[in-house]
Amino acid sequence: MGWIKRNLIFVIGGVVALGLLAASGFYIYKDWARNSDATAKLNENYGTLKNLQQQKPAPGNNKVNNTEIAKEQDQQVQAWIKSAQKYFRPVPTIPSGAVTGEAFASALRRTVDQLQHEADDASVTLPPKYDFSFSAQRPLVKFAAGSLEPLAVQLGQVKTLAEIIFSTRVNALDGIQRIRVSADDASGPQGDYVDEQSVTNDLAVITPYVVTFRCFTPELARVISAFATSSNTFLIKAINVQPAGAADTAAPQSEGAMAAAVYGRYARRMSPDFAPPAAAPVATTGKGGLQTVLKEQLLRVTMEVGFVNLLPKS
Repeated sequence: MGWIKRNLIFVIGGVVALGLLAASGFYIYKDWARNSDATAKLNENYGTLKNLQQQKPAPGNNKVNNTEIAKEQDQQVQAWIKSAQKYFRPVPTIPSGAVTGEAFASALRRTVDQLQHEADDASVTLPPKYDFSFSAQRPLVKFAAGSLEPLAVQLGQVKTLAEIIFSTRVNALDGIQRIRVSADDASGPQGDYVDEQSVTNDLAVITPYVVTFRCFTPELARVISAFATSSNTFLIKAINVQPAGAADTAAPQSEGAMAAAVYGRYARRMSPDFAPPAAAPVATTGKGGLQTVLKEQLLRVTMEVGFVNLLPKS
């Protein structure tokens, strides 16, 4: 104790030096741990970079920057998507805006009358008093709860479908079938509906329709082209083609008489002075004559079409 008193300054200096040594040791250990973590992180990043360089495609090097190329390609894709949006325009609902029972009933009758006149102008034959798949709704003024909005959407889509068919000047439109969206559809004729449902994916809602019409092969080609070039996107899912005479059970008649009548109407579009023959002649092959390898005839086409409506952007 006496020694400490005599050497108090030395003892204090020793204690301070010992504390500084302990503090420096802790600081060195802390920095060593930090350096170890940084080294491990650097090795991990180096390993990741090495793996990326070995992949195909790789990010690139000082000569080829694949990252920048990918960004440029992404911009090109976004520009293509923007330019393709004009082919995915939604069909306006009929009527537009808020839909009431009275407004829809009036719009339905007006639209059906308009389509019937358009069919007459295009020389397209329709079934008698055809309501374009809305036979159940045509006489109504009050509709099932919650059905007005989907019915308005369908009316706009059916109108677009019918006008595409009319624009190609087919010989006859036998019918358009749609999915059931209202309790009122339960009382409609079976021929107005297709037993399917809309399909929804990450991008769009695809609503199925079935269109049946009669035409020759040039009109069929125009129908397919019209759907392909429409500003509203339609997917042709299936086409069933058969001779109209074999499929026509509503008004049976000889195939020759039907072909003569329809061909006469088809030819009058080209020349108003055309006089159709009484009946189509039956081709016969005499001894040593040429064999008929292709004979144009009226076709009955059943086409399954899906209307594509893009989902709103989230």
